Amino acid sequence: MSTEATEALQTALAAEHAAVFVYGALGGQTSRTANPGLYAEVTGAYVAHQRRRDELVAAITRTGGEPAPAEPGYALPPDLSTPTAVADRALRLERACAATYAYVVGSTVDGHRRWAVDALLDAAVRALAFGGQPEQLPGL
Repeated sequence: MSTEATEALQTALAAEHAAVFVYGALGGQTSRTANPGLYAEVTGAYVAHQRRRDELVAAITRTGGEPAPAEPGYALPPDLSTPTAVADRALRLERACAATYAYVVGSTVDGHRRWAVDALLDAAVRALAFGGQPEQLPGL
């Protein structure tokens, strides 16, 4: 695999580490009883990003690389006390992941590229649940 492809996968892994951290915090700020729809979407996104992170770790390891570790912590907005604030942060997170996967699509070939296209589409569709609008070229 090319250096560019490896760097792209490492960049995506860093984005997924952040997504897992942030969705964990968003889940802690979301009420299962008061906002069951939002809670379900945040929980689903958390699980999806864990899966993507684990797939990236496996892909990087298979190529002989050393997967980048997660940072000790990630920045969160100062106020996540409302459902609107949680949904807004989740939407920004999905847009950032879509942009990262667009970079991976352009930097890889074959199986890694197909995987990145699926990840990009997944992030773009998930953004809709948090108030995003359909886009012709998500992530760009």
